[in-house]
Amino acid sequence: MQFLIVGAKARALLQGRTHGRPKTFRLLAKPVLRHRLVVNFSAESEGISPDDIVDQLLKITPTKKTS
Repeated sequence: MQFLIVGAKARALLQGRTHGRPKTFRLLAKPVLRHRLVVNFSAESEGISPDDIVDQLLKITPTKKTS
C-alpha cells in the first residue's frame, strides 16, 4: 500500500498536482500489486492471474462515487 501511495504522489507531481486522484491509484494498482500475489495451482488451472485478482479487488473496492 505504501508504494501505491508513493507512486500516486509521484505521478501527481509529474503532472503538476499536489495530490493523487482515485483514477491514478486504479491505474497503478496492477503494476504495484501484481508481483505480491501468487496464485495457487487451482487458480492457475482455471486461468486466474494476479491481474484478475487485482481487477476483482478494484471492482469491489468502494469509491467516493459509489459510497
